[in-house]
Amino acid sequence: MSWYILLLAGLFEIGWAVGLEYSDGFSKPLPSIAVVVGYGSAFYLLSRALEDLSVGFVYATWSGAGIVGAALVGVVLFDEGVDLAAVVGMTLVVAGVTVLAGFSSAYSPAH
Repeated sequence: MSWYILLLAGLFEIGWAVGLEYSDGFSKPLPSIAVVVGYGSAFYLLSRALEDLSVGFVYATWSGAGIVGAALVGVVLFDEGVDLAAVVGMTLVVAGVTVLAGFSSAYSPAH
């Protein structure tokens, strides 16, 4: 169950980050409210995931989802560019989380 909660927290992480673009510097009320609600929801869900998973793994996964997810949504919704360096960087983020989850006895979810 904690995995699903962490996944949902990652989606809220992406959502509030993207919502910042729509809020136009918090000058638009509805997107601004969505950012605050999304941020609060992401942190609440993070706290729930921490009940069963290690803090290193949870934070790495959540922030990695935010980094990669927001960058990908930026490409799709805001026509932001992507180059080789961006692809390599995002690949390294995903690889880092994968190594933590699969190979680190200190940060593995099974720990």
